[in-house]
Amino acid sequence: MPTGTGRAQAVLVGRKQLLLTLLCGIQLTSPVRKYPQATVRTAAILPVKRFAHAKQRLGASVADPLRADLARAMVGDVLVALGEAASIERTIVVTSEDSVSAAARYLGALVVEDSAEESQSAAVTLGIERALAESFQRVLCIPGDCPALDPAELDALLNAPDPANTSAAIDEPTVVIVPDRHGTGTNGLLLAPPDAIAPSFGPDSCERHLALAREAGTVCRIERPPSLLLDIDTGADLAALRERLSGAHAGAPRTRAVLGLLGHPNATPIAETG
Repeated sequence: MPTGTGRAQAVLVGRKQLLLTLLCGIQLTSPVRKYPQATVRTAAILPVKRFAHAKQRLGASVADPLRADLARAMVGDVLVALGEAASIERTIVVTSEDSVSAAARYLGALVVEDSAEESQSAAVTLGIERALAESFQRVLCIPGDCPALDPAELDALLNAPDPANTSAAIDEPTVVIVPDRHGTGTNGLLLAPPDAIAPSFGPDSCERHLALAREAGTVCRIERPPSLLLDIDTGADLAALRERLSGAHAGAPRTRAVLGLLGHPNATPIAETG
């Protein structure tokens, strides 16, 4: 029979599974792994819109009832991937979506209320302010629509040697930009310290972030971890995601579960172009 400690752990895992089931639509098969704290205190910042307002640009590519389900599933996969990255000490979720707040807190994330929902940049700025208040040394800003995110790739990104800085500590401000698959947007923004530059997401943000880094005189480089290049804004993006997640060993189980519903005869098929 399980010991008292074993029973308590089972209850804890069950509660986490329940919350993520409510958030993401399917059951976890194992608890989120925990790792030792990284040498450089790193927080991930995850801004999440209310699901009713999410993914409007997908338009007719996804039937209306499935759009919120898809957004919910993608956020769930991203949240779990961030929790499994050894180099990320804490995730800061910026949202006004109650279901996300509840699940994030239970998984140990910090939650910042985003009542205004002005923009992705404004939400990330709120997260940066919280990271500074918590004395984090750097932040990795990640969108909630990159469900293929691989924790191992995140660790490689966060532990990659900086050619301009060979010491183990952070000696000077550094900006690392992960563009989207088109090379124009920004899917990842690593800032050390967290306020190295002001975030400026949106169309053509990759070049804008490069310019901001140059103006600030910070060390800056581009990295392209494959699982972070694909975000979902258009029907073409969604088609590319389905292709990526079609393999037997693909991750993102919540997103794959929802994408399986898109073949239903009552659902609008995925468009071939955005």
